[in-house]
Amino acid sequence: MKAYVAGVGMTKFEKPESREWQYWDMVREAGNAALADAGISYDDVEQVPVGYCFQPSTAGQRAAYELGLTGIPVYNVNNNCATGSTALMLARQLVEGGAADCVLAVGFEKMKRGALGGGSDGGDFATSPVARHYGIMAARHGFEMTPPTAQIFGDAAREHMEKYGTTEAQLAAVAAKNHRHSAHNPYAQFQDVYDVDDILAARVVHHPLTKLQCSPTSDGAAAAVVVSERFARERELLSSRSLVEIVAQAMTTDTEDSFASGSCVDVVGQPMSRAAARQVYERSGLGIEDVDVVELHDCFSINELLTYEALGMCEPGESGKLVESGGTTYGGRWVVNPSGGLISKGHPLGATGIAQVAELVWQLRGTVGERQVPGAEVGLAHNIGLGGAAVVTLLRAA
Repeated sequence: MKAYVAGVGMTKFEKPESREWQYWDMVREAGNAALADAGISYDDVEQVPVGYCFQPSTAGQRAAYELGLTGIPVYNVNNNCATGSTALMLARQLVEGGAADCVLAVGFEKMKRGALGGGSDGGDFATSPVARHYGIMAARHGFEMTPPTAQIFGDAAREHMEKYGTTEAQLAAVAAKNHRHSAHNPYAQFQDVYDVDDILAARVVHHPLTKLQCSPTSDGAAAAVVVSERFARERELLSSRSLVEIVAQAMTTDTEDSFASGSCVDVVGQPMSRAAARQVYERSGLGIEDVDVVELHDCFSINELLTYEALGMCEPGESGKLVESGGTTYGGRWVVNPSGGLISKGHPLGATGIAQVAELVWQLRGTVGERQVPGAEVGLAHNIGLGGAAVVTLLRAA
């Protein structure tokens, strides 16, 4: 059974503590927007997966209750930075499997200011779910007094530079592109434009990554209504340009390839991303050459380059040249992160994966004004989390 995204909604992503709201306020705003976009009410929804990382158990219920008290199942989902796409995947599986005809996937996060820690309470890496990942990093690069997530991705950047000759300017070109794209996105946390020199001159967080190459902590929520073909037919949605089909979707987790090489490039998830993309291409019969627009997980500039390679957009080691050539912006072969990506749009962990899909839905409908990708018909979303999970979703205008 086919699954379609019938409606999407999101809040503006905000700097933590800059707006007086609670996570349930975010979900009320994003969820009601998605329901209105689909032209349905909460009474039509049969199940609700809710993704978040930094709230206690059953926060999903507290948030969903703002939309209605209908007694339906609410699932609390936590999968690190891939939480939002995991909630969306559960929604799709419920619909494709015939368990429900209308599911609302929601993701939110209310975060604290400052860099993310290492994934454990109190900074005890021995008990962290990502202790193995950081252990690989420390064995090869040592451990510095810099934010752990920036450190592991920064070390991946160092390896890529040493092996392939990738330059600091090419890393900065990723951030400059995404900041430029976000200037036209009213939902983005930042809408300032910077050039490569500005990016390079910013404060170094962990060499070679500067502050403007790192995604910020953010508050915000996003939601998507996923419906079956039967539901769409009954509601006469199939003839509407608002429907977007989830053509294929795959999630992968770490394998031996993540750790065997001792490389941070592998530890931060490039093998997972490559495997997830391969599964999506095989299931859909489409390839990266069929894709027009991509929203990918640029938590740090290096991860965008690693993901180009994992998705098959270029050969290993050629990603720096690809972004430098303009091949991933307007006028190039693909437009990557027209929303501004995580670096500039923001990264409230539980919301990110669904927000990526919201942007693609709007792109495939042709409704985003100045940031519209001309003629976009196929979109790809990539969301990844250390620990680990990679989710790739292929979408097509219905």
